[in-house]
Amino acid sequence: MEKPALVASDVDGTILGTNEQVSDHTARVAGRVIADGTPFVLVSGRPPRWMPRIANAVGATGYAVCANGAVLYDVREDRVLWQRGISPVRLHDLGEALTTAIPGGAVAAERVGERAADVESFIAEEAYVHAWPDGHDVASRAEVLGHTAVKLLVRHEGMRSAEMAAAAIAVLGDEFAITYSTNAGLIEISERDVTKATGLADVAERFGVSADTVIAFGDMPNDIPMLRWAGHGVAMANAHPELLEVADEVTGTNDQDGVAQVLERWF
Repeated sequence: MEKPALVASDVDGTILGTNEQVSDHTARVAGRVIADGTPFVLVSGRPPRWMPRIANAVGATGYAVCANGAVLYDVREDRVLWQRGISPVRLHDLGEALTTAIPGGAVAAERVGERAADVESFIAEEAYVHAWPDGHDVASRAEVLGHTAVKLLVRHEGMRSAEMAAAAIAVLGDEFAITYSTNAGLIEISERDVTKATGLADVAERFGVSADTVIAFGDMPNDIPMLRWAGHGVAMANAHPELLEVADEVTGTNDQDGVAQVLERWF
């Protein structure tokens, strides 16, 4: 590939090390990308409230694609530019279907406002147990499903994420976008046709950049649409086997500065 016109990177397991930090080396290389005038876009399953810390670590002040493509967030302005949520009516239908597809699964909803730190961002029913150390507001399932959400999360500690995704797809088909970013019994559901690729495509259009000039990095199945869409898709060495299959290239692990290893060819 020639010098990329836009760099897109997943966050967890990709630009963040296992210590949840951006290494000094990766930060320096990202800084050179940005100083060159090339957009550096974070593309994550995380909601906007997680983005400022990570964006600051790499010096990114532009757009961040959040919630697996359901939200576009302006880092500099601390402003949600748009969101593509699941309506309460569809959430209700989704909740009923999930009772059949994944018995015993607990649900949580990700909601966003106009700013990254708006209140009531994450709400879950009492049985929901986080896959990562975190906190949330507790409510009834009816309340969790009662307001538009950019992402519905389903947790089942007794299942693997791949099993859960397969079970949900068997019942829901292509009515919703179903993916996962961890193997720890958690799937993430978005509105139909919402993926990291659709969110990133919007950013590329804003910069007048074509897909074939974009380089994208990732590590989990929720990165598959983005790596397929980009002109050059790079999987981390620690990536899920499904992502390794679709990548154009495999770099070092997230703890080996795999993103920086590739970008240093041009920056």
